[in-house]
Amino acid sequence: MNIKKLIPAIVAIIIFIVASVMYFHPVLKGQKIPQSDITQFQGMAKEINDFRAENDAEPYWTGASFSGMPAYQISAYYPYDFVRSLDNIIRFLPRPADYTFLYFLSFFVLMLALKVEWRLGILGALAFGFSTYLIIIFIPGHNAKAHAIGYMPLVLAGILWVFQKKYVLGFLVTGVGMALEIFANHIQMTYYLGFCLLILGIVEGIHAIKQKVLPEFLKQVSIILVAVILGVGANSSRLLAMKEYADASTRGKSELIINPDGSPKEATKGLDKDYITQFSYAKLETFNLFIPRFMGGGTVEKLDKNSEFYQLIEEKAGKKVADDYSKQVLTYWGDQPIVEAPAYIGVVIFFLFFLGIFLVKGRLKQWLVAATVFSILLSWGRNLEFLTNFFIDYVPLYNKFRAVSSIQVIAELCVPILGILGLKEFFSNEISTDEKKNALKKAVYVFGGLIVVGFLAAHISSSFEGLRDENYKDLPGLIDAVIADRKALLFSDSIRSIVFMLIAGALLWFTLQNKLKQILVFVGLGLLILVDQISVNKRYLNADDFVSARKVEKPFTASEADKLILEDKSHFRVANFASNLMEDGTTSYFHQSIGGYHAAKMRRYQELFEYQIAKQNMQVLNMLNTKYFIVPDQSGVLQVQQNPDANGNVWFVNTLKKVQNATQEMNALDSLDTKTTTIVDVNMFSALENFSIQKDSTASISLEKYAVTSLTYQSTSQKEQFAVFSEIYYDKGWNAYIDGKLVPHYSVNYVLRGMKIPAGNHRIEFKFEPKVIQQGSLISLFSYGLLIFISLFWFVYETKKTIKK
Repeated sequence: MNIKKLIPAIVAIIIFIVASVMYFHPVLKGQKIPQSDITQFQGMAKEINDFRAENDAEPYWTGASFSGMPAYQISAYYPYDFVRSLDNIIRFLPRPADYTFLYFLSFFVLMLALKVEWRLGILGALAFGFSTYLIIIFIPGHNAKAHAIGYMPLVLAGILWVFQKKYVLGFLVTGVGMALEIFANHIQMTYYLGFCLLILGIVEGIHAIKQKVLPEFLKQVSIILVAVILGVGANSSRLLAMKEYADASTRGKSELIINPDGSPKEATKGLDKDYITQFSYAKLETFNLFIPRFMGGGTVEKLDKNSEFYQLIEEKAGKKVADDYSKQVLTYWGDQPIVEAPAYIGVVIFFLFFLGIFLVKGRLKQWLVAATVFSILLSWGRNLEFLTNFFIDYVPLYNKFRAVSSIQVIAELCVPILGILGLKEFFSNEISTDEKKNALKKAVYVFGGLIVVGFLAAHISSSFEGLRDENYKDLPGLIDAVIADRKALLFSDSIRSIVFMLIAGALLWFTLQNKLKQILVFVGLGLLILVDQISVNKRYLNADDFVSARKVEKPFTASEADKLILEDKSHFRVANFASNLMEDGTTSYFHQSIGGYHAAKMRRYQELFEYQIAKQNMQVLNMLNTKYFIVPDQSGVLQVQQNPDANGNVWFVNTLKKVQNATQEMNALDSLDTKTTTIVDVNMFSALENFSIQKDSTASISLEKYAVTSLTYQSTSQKEQFAVFSEIYYDKGWNAYIDGKLVPHYSVNYVLRGMKIPAGNHRIEFKFEPKVIQQGSLISLFSYGLLIFISLFWFVYETKKTIKK
């Protein structure tokens, strides 16, 4: 092996490590970012982690959130998950520096696949990794999203190598890259990557048809598909469990035909359209991809003492009040509910993207431009309704994901690729100086003109009024001051973008005039890109956002209310009315909560909340065994209220009320005495259609042991009874046994479990035994083996063939 050939890669890795750690330098002191989503996750995963530590096994279920749900999407380790070990090797730095390193490294591999000179590859990697959106997603804790985005370039690299006829390398990198991509566990990002790959395939397919090499293209597609399938197959346990749960989650189809208010419910197979498009980019808002505070930046921004806002507050209330209030001013005037920061790709790299449009020839440019435009159009969501509705209604799986603006990750990926390819051509000896000059002039004129057009369009078509301006109505003139500051931010950042573009253009122009050496231009552009992107990133995520690791790792302190409840060692649930029940994972850290925090909670449970719990139906709270309520008093101090009417863990009912569908079942809960009567949809469970309960005043049943994945009960009765368990029904894993014999159990009261209990003394057990884990594990092991075997066999075969030549 020629060590010298490895030097560029070694240098690149060192630069990436230094860049990652320097930006997030507090990690060197052991500090971490307090991420809201991760804090919620820690609460949701507490019971799972405790079970894992105590039993050296995976529960795949938690009873601590939403009264119980599968743990597949919360925290789960799967057998033969070798890709996890590989991922740990790649992401060896402290978080979140590990993710930025992954961005850099993965994109650098892509640059090698595109045959880009290594120094330009480093430049492109830094431009991609320091894109504002990729940095600010760490603030709320969208780590899985960052993880998945990080592996996108690696998958692309493998596929491009296949199209370059480097079949063994391309096959292996595609398979491993896809395995890592799926492991990252953000299916929405992987789904969007699929669109990018599909557009690439269409461009390559058209070329193959024109060049009459369709058989070769089909061979390449076949190789890619096999590699992708094996990469996906390596994650079979994860994916099969996710697929199995998806139908029962909020991503699945609702069985109800009415809304909570009684109005007819629109039939959907996925998420509601309004929910999907809640985060839609306005058409004008797209300009913030290269003008950072085009629409005011994030939802709130800090304004300086020269701002109209600050000066008005200072005049009315004094300097101290002005200092405090100007730290978080509602500068954003778009129509998205909340924006952490603009999705700023960078004006320098966007300028190079336009240079690439005028310099790069062929299929790569066609693909990258088409994919970029495609992602921007779809990110407009409800602001380009006909296109969005078409995708929601007709494109498979599109209606399973929310926040359509997230599809801009395709642009985040494609813009720096074409930008660096543009630079590659600019420094190529195969293109004449005149052609380079013309391309450079066009890029300056077109891109510069676009900045000016955006600035003018904002002033002509917008009032600069924001969604939350009502917050400022009490102080005369304050809304006008904020609007003036929004205009000032737009002006200053537009000038900023023009200046950065002109400096970049000047560096390239001077090298054409032989007034600057190529290496100086590399360094100059590198510094310009870093200054451009990092200066914007620092507005939203910097060293001040880090705290001690202890505060992040142990974010919860039991309140006096929590301590009082924890004295009760029985099995019960808690409703924390001091928080939003369906957006609260913190209560799960200490208690079995009826609430939780997850984007894919169980659909029926979400509906139970919307139709019953939100209306404070105490009978429903009772049937969930909600023994304690946490409520704030008038001063905000948390108080505990015990619910004496909670039904307990299990009880016998006197009456079985039979309905014919889910809507009738939900409506029946409106006035149900859950202690004496239970509802069953006999259309789903015909075995109960002719069943009637025989009253037995001496019958009793009780919970003997709760162990997350195993619940044991003891019953005594003289006649056959029907028991209702305050546990969530999920038939894709939960099995019921009476005296060790498998017996059927049923969904009752819309979300709970019910079972016929024969006369006599019996031991009843529920065990969570999901078959999908074992099935998936075998497929994963087979996929790993096949991926390695095919790669090795193919490598040996190609080597022998080369030697014979």
